[in-house]
Amino acid sequence: MKRVVFAIFATLLLSVGCAPRNEYVTVEGYMLGTTFRIVAKTALTQKQVYAEAMVIDSTAKSSMSIFNTRSLISRINAGVTDSLDIHLIRNIAVAARMYRLSDGYYDITVKPLTDAYGFAKKRKIEHPNVDSLLQFVGFEKFRVVGSRIVKSDNRLQLDLNSLAKGYTVDLLADRLEALGCGDYIVEVGGEIRTSGLSPRGDVWRVGVDTPFEGNQSPGEYQQAVIELSDRALATSGNYRRYYTDSEGNKIVHTINPKTGKGVISTLLSATVVANRCVEADAMATMFMAMGTDRAVQVAESLKDKGVEVYFIIAAGEEYRVFSTLTNRE
Repeated sequence: MKRVVFAIFATLLLSVGCAPRNEYVTVEGYMLGTTFRIVAKTALTQKQVYAEAMVIDSTAKSSMSIFNTRSLISRINAGVTDSLDIHLIRNIAVAARMYRLSDGYYDITVKPLTDAYGFAKKRKIEHPNVDSLLQFVGFEKFRVVGSRIVKSDNRLQLDLNSLAKGYTVDLLADRLEALGCGDYIVEVGGEIRTSGLSPRGDVWRVGVDTPFEGNQSPGEYQQAVIELSDRALATSGNYRRYYTDSEGNKIVHTINPKTGKGVISTLLSATVVANRCVEADAMATMFMAMGTDRAVQVAESLKDKGVEVYFIIAAGEEYRVFSTLTNRE
């Protein structure tokens, strides 16, 4: 499933290398199959921050990666084990809340469908038998008992891609805070969490890309700029991850677990601001799966619960915006 990549303003880019004590350092590289960037005011060197990030990357891959055949989630999906670690337990708990909030439109058991459509690095099936696959889809078809997963059918599989990057961002941010860092921005594949102030001495600013088809240049075309401090942000959209089948049908990566088909709606991009990135990440996918009208209705109900949204909606050849944000340019 997903993802939309944000551009952090160029003014945030600092030279890489060892830094004096309590100065901003920038660390960047690859984790979870995508890019990451950390800008933090810390007594640690760039090398030390990078080492901390690699520990988190290893932890996330060994637990949650469906692309790592030896990860815990892959072994659970294969029926090799039913044991859960703390990371899977936490993510399943978040996913359960989103499943209930969305009335079932958000569902982490859609892996057979995303596999069939070719969005999990699997060979796509031109005309998948959706009905045969839907029998293995449904959050109600498994439960967590202590630190074990109990499936009603052993062929049921979990896919945490819709929140794994956000959860990894939180792991990184929590680690920075444990090391005494109070001013930082952490970004993994476009999912972001911030704290304190930027090197400019004011809040962090993050750009939201304009969601037109073929926009493969993150940061070049921006629809809005959102100001963040002590908040997390994630965006989901279908304008980068899609393909057209041999009959000219557009197949998008956000799957409706009720129908087994890709979601086509006027909601082009959903940005969510929340306290934890794992929740923002999951909600962004949730809103895309729900479609415009349901997404707006649920977003309205969350305004008083610390969740803000910025939706970009197709309106003919133009865009319209639905937003509950209080800080944007």
